[in-house]
Amino acid sequence: MRDYYNIKVNLAGGIASPGLLKDILSVAWKAQIRDVRLGSRQQLLFTAHYEVMRSLEKDLKNLDVSYEVNTEKFPNIISSYCGEEVFRTGQWLGANEYHTVLDSFDFKPLLKINISDSNQSFTPFFTGNLNFVSSKDPHFWYLYIRPKQGNSVFKWKDLIYTNEIGRVAKAMEACMLSGDDHDEESLYEAVTSNITYISEPATEELELPSFSLPYYEGFNRYESRTWLGLYRRDEQFSIEFLLDLCALCLKSRIGEICLTPWKSLIIKGIEDQFRSEWSNILGKHNINVRHAANELAWQTEDQTEEGTALKKELVRYIEKNDTRTFGLCFGIQTRPKSEVFGSILIRRRPLLSIGQLALFSVYDLYYTENFNPNSRKHILFEKGLFKIHLAGQVERLCRKFNNRRTVASSADSGTEIEEPKPISSTPVIHQCPDCLTVYDENYGDLMQDIKAGTSFEDLPADYCCATCGTAKNDMIEITTMEEIVF
Repeated sequence: MRDYYNIKVNLAGGIASPGLLKDILSVAWKAQIRDVRLGSRQQLLFTAHYEVMRSLEKDLKNLDVSYEVNTEKFPNIISSYCGEEVFRTGQWLGANEYHTVLDSFDFKPLLKINISDSNQSFTPFFTGNLNFVSSKDPHFWYLYIRPKQGNSVFKWKDLIYTNEIGRVAKAMEACMLSGDDHDEESLYEAVTSNITYISEPATEELELPSFSLPYYEGFNRYESRTWLGLYRRDEQFSIEFLLDLCALCLKSRIGEICLTPWKSLIIKGIEDQFRSEWSNILGKHNINVRHAANELAWQTEDQTEEGTALKKELVRYIEKNDTRTFGLCFGIQTRPKSEVFGSILIRRRPLLSIGQLALFSVYDLYYTENFNPNSRKHILFEKGLFKIHLAGQVERLCRKFNNRRTVASSADSGTEIEEPKPISSTPVIHQCPDCLTVYDENYGDLMQDIKAGTSFEDLPADYCCATCGTAKNDMIEITTMEEIVF
C-alpha cells in the first residue's frame, strides 16, 4: 500500500476563483496538507497520506471539483489568460473571449488543449495536441494539431469561431482517439462529416512573435492598477499563505487568481487602497519577490525533486559566472515520457539500469530550432554528459545563442559588429520604475536592436523594459545622472 498519494486538481485555463480556491485549500488543510505545488499545465498539486484519502476525496467530491489521484488521464486545458491585460498587445482577444472558449467545453478532454493569444510569448503555443491560436480576424482561431504520439504539428484548414471551439475539440478528440490512423486529409474529412461549425478558410500563415519571456514576478503597474506575480524557488506555496491571499482577494473584490505554466501565480487588478495590505501579507509569510530573471526562465516536470534540485544547481552556476541568458528559457526532463517547455532542453537518461531502476544516468543537451521554445525541432548539442560537466556545457550553449544573435543582428543591419559609442555628453535617460533599468539614448538598447542615438520619443510604441517588460509610457524621464535610482 502507498503511504502517500499525489492529487491533481485541474483549473481550466489556469483560472481560479478565490472562493473556490479557498474551499479546496481548506479541504487540503483539514487533511493535514500544509503545502501545495503548481503544475506546468496550470494545475493545483498536493500530496496526502493514505490515512486521510477517504475523507479528502469525499470533501473534494462535495465541492464538485475535478481531480485525479496518481494518474494523468485528464490533462488540463491551459491558456494565455494569465498574461491578459498585464502582457497583452491590444488585439481583440480579452477576458470575455477566454471565458467563452472555456465555457464551450462540456466534456473533460483526454487530449492536451492549449488556448493562446498569438501576440504573446508568455505561455507555450504548441505543447498541446490541439492548439488554438488567435488570428487577426476577431473571434476566429487557428488550430494546430499534434498527434498524441508524435512531434510534428500541422495546421487545420479552417479558422474556427470562438463559440465552436469546444464542439470542434470534442469531435476532433473522438476521431484522434478512435484508433484509426488519420493523416491530415482523412482527419479533416472525418471531423467535418460528423459536425458542421462556423469557420473561415485559413488562407494566411500564422505570424508568431519572437520569444521573449516577460518578467512575471513582483508588484508591477499597469493602467491605474497593479498586478502581483509570485514565484517560489522550491516551487511550493504554503496553504496558510494562500488562504490569506484568497481572503484578501475576496475582501478587495478580485474575482480571479491566475496560475501560469511557469508554476507561479498572478493576481491582477490590485487597487491602490489595498496595496499596503498585499505587502503586509508577503511580509507576514516571508515571501520574497524580485528573483533574478535567469532563475524565472526554467521549467521542470511536476512533482520532481531531482529536477528542482538540478535547476537550483545550474542557476547558481550561471549566476556565479554572470552568464547572459536573456532571450532563453530552459527545460529539465528527468522522466522519459514527460514534456517540458524550453529553448534549451536538458534530458536525463539511464546509462546503466536494471529493469525500471536506473543505476547511473547521463544527460543529453538539446536546443530548439532558432532557439525558439515553440519549435518542435530539437537539435542535439552534447550527448552523454556527466552531471559534473553539465553546467559548463549549458553555459557554452548560452554563449552560442548570444553569438548567433549578435551575428544575425549585424547581418540584418549590414554593418560590422562594434561597441556602441556615446554620441553626446548630455545624458537623456529614462528609468523603469519597477526594476530600475535605464534607457540611455546615447547607447540605445543593443539587445532589442535599438541603435545608439535613437531618442526615447522615436522608440516603437510597443517598446518595453528589456528586464521586466514595463511599458514605454510608464518609464520615468531622468534629467541628470544624480537622479538615477540604484
